[in-house]
Amino acid sequence: MSEIVPFSFDGAEVRSVVVDGEPHFFARDVALTLGYANPLEAVRTHCRGVREFLTPTAGGNQNVRVIPERDVYRLVMRSKLPAAERFEEWVVGTVLPSIRKTGSYSVAAPAIPRTYAEALRLAADQAEEIIQKAAQLEAQKPAVEFVERYVSAEGNKGVRQVAQLLNVPNEREFIQWLIDSGFMYRLEGVLTPMASQRHTGRFVIKAGVSRTSEHAYNTAKFTPKGVEWIAGEWAKHQVRHPEFA
Repeated sequence: MSEIVPFSFDGAEVRSVVVDGEPHFFARDVALTLGYANPLEAVRTHCRGVREFLTPTAGGNQNVRVIPERDVYRLVMRSKLPAAERFEEWVVGTVLPSIRKTGSYSVAAPAIPRTYAEALRLAADQAEEIIQKAAQLEAQKPAVEFVERYVSAEGNKGVRQVAQLLNVPNEREFIQWLIDSGFMYRLEGVLTPMASQRHTGRFVIKAGVSRTSEHAYNTAKFTPKGVEWIAGEWAKHQVRHPEFA
């Protein structure tokens, strides 16, 4: 059985565990920390990768729901807690790298090499970390350059225009990512911002009528603020999933 490792965010305990080599978090802990009044309902509604993990308790072993990293982001995006974004950054920047490196939530002190071979190994490890960080910066570079080029411009942009400005190779994958990330959904086949996004200033929605069929429709576009935001989210996605870069 994998070791259950607790960590604390603003005094709230959130337990983590590695399942099949992938970091998971206790679903109830995450939902409570993010301010959900009904954790069970929040997890049932928003999470897609829920698994059960046999956990020892005072009353014996019990199956407890755990969720993968991607479901943590889904709960973060729908949370109304002001600290939700800071929680996400802390999980991404501190907790997950530590879990993946050591297998648990801990920051080990660097060992002092005692032999020449150990010194070479330490130097190689440090070089590998530098290369990985450089690769992450390179993955973020297109989105950063895009933000610098566009955020000062005026006007709103549709999904296709944003995908082109971000140099996304596959527009369909970009749209699916918007849906999977909980930013947008399809309403009668039309991409529509989630309710949680409508009052953020990131989108504008305009109603129109087709000249040919006289069918009414709504068109959602990113505002300059929304373009800057989605560029940053896409950059983070590329770092986590370099195969989409």
